[in-house]
Amino acid sequence: MTAWDAWIGRSIEQHDRLTPAALARFRATIDSDAAGEAANQAIHWCLCLPDAPTSALGPDGHPLRQDDPGSFMPPIALPRRMWAASDVRFLAPISAGAVIARTSTIAAITEKTGGTGQLVFVEVEHETRAGDVVAVHERQTIVFRAPAPAAAPAPAPAPAGEPDLSDWTWRRDVVPTEAMLFRYSALTFNSHRIHYDLPYARNEEGYPGLVVHGPLTATLLLDLAQRKLGANALAAFTMRAQAPAFAGETIHLVGRARDEAWEMAAIGPDGRTIMAAKAKP
Repeated sequence: MTAWDAWIGRSIEQHDRLTPAALARFRATIDSDAAGEAANQAIHWCLCLPDAPTSALGPDGHPLRQDDPGSFMPPIALPRRMWAASDVRFLAPISAGAVIARTSTIAAITEKTGGTGQLVFVEVEHETRAGDVVAVHERQTIVFRAPAPAAAPAPAPAPAGEPDLSDWTWRRDVVPTEAMLFRYSALTFNSHRIHYDLPYARNEEGYPGLVVHGPLTATLLLDLAQRKLGANALAAFTMRAQAPAFAGETIHLVGRARDEAWEMAAIGPDGRTIMAAKAKP
C-alpha cells in the first residue's frame, strides 16, 4: 500500500463540442495550412478542458490539488508540474461540429528520486469520443517536481551555430512567439504562469524565458506530419519531453523514416533535443 493507492482508478468525464470557430482558431494559432471539416490530429488537446474557477487556482495558475472526494488530481505537494510524455492512438477522425466526451482515469502514480530531487509521476488514461465513436486514446504522463533552487535563473542556451540536421528528411523551422503562447494558452484554457508571466517563470521556476507548452511542441510536430503525409494519416504518436523550449527561440521540427514509422524530433538552436517522438501511419 502507498499513500496514493486510493487515487488509482479515479475518473472524471467531461463534455465539449468542436465548433468550426474553435477549429479555425486552432489552425490560426499554429499557422496550419489544413482546411476542411476534418480536424488536425492534435485537436483533442484543446477539448474537454479544466474549468476550475479562477478563485480555485494555485500560485502557478493550475487548479489547487486538494485531498477532497471531488478532486481528480491527487494532492501532491511538489509545486512544479510538467507534461512529460504521451502515447496517443488515433482511432477515428474528429470533425467540426462533433459532440465530444472524454473519460480520464488515473492509471498509476510512482514516486522517484532524480538529480533534481523528489519526483512524482502520474499516468492518466484519456479516452476521447466523438459522438458514439472512440476517436483518440492517450496515456499521458505528468511529472511533479520540487521547487526550483533559490538562485538566479539559468541563462538561455547560447546558440552554437546551426545544428547539423542533414540526416533528417523533413524539416520546418518555427519560432514560437509570445503571441503564439498566449493564443495556445487561451485555446487550452491553460493558466500555468510559466507560459505568460516572465517574472514568475524566471524567479519562481528558474527558467530563462517563457516556456513553450509541451502540447504545443507536440502539436507542431503533428502539424509537420500532416503537411508531409496528409490529413489524419497517423495511427499512433508517442512523444517524450527532454528539455524546455522558450519563446523567441527557433525550434527545428524534423522527421525521417525509421522502421516502418517516422522518427520525429523538436530540436533547439543549440542542437539539444526538446522533444523526441515517433509517428506511425
